[in-house]
Amino acid sequence: MALHHCGPGEVAHLAALGDRATTTAALARTPSFEAIHLVVRAGQSIAPHRVAGSLTLYCIAGHARIESDVPAELETGDWLFLEPGAPHAVKAVADTSLLLTILFDESAAG
Repeated sequence: MALHHCGPGEVAHLAALGDRATTTAALARTPSFEAIHLVVRAGQSIAPHRVAGSLTLYCIAGHARIESDVPAELETGDWLFLEPGAPHAVKAVADTSLLLTILFDESAAG
């Protein structure tokens, strides 16, 4: 089943982190942009990987460690930018809610 992505003007509700039913959700995707509400529970990790586009992570709530060329700690209100192709991993120190955005360079794709 395909993930639902919001259409233009459609409002998405990012559920509270305290609700155990809150999980990662796709928000929007175009050829040049993707947004995801990323929920990583305490002790969980996202294995090292690379993304083709520039990415940002905004910590809505919680605490996560980002392992990359320049490791970072993200806590509520923190924002991080990573270059395209930068290897990185995520480890949740506490239940964490992140807004992930990816910007794809259309000129590099074609």
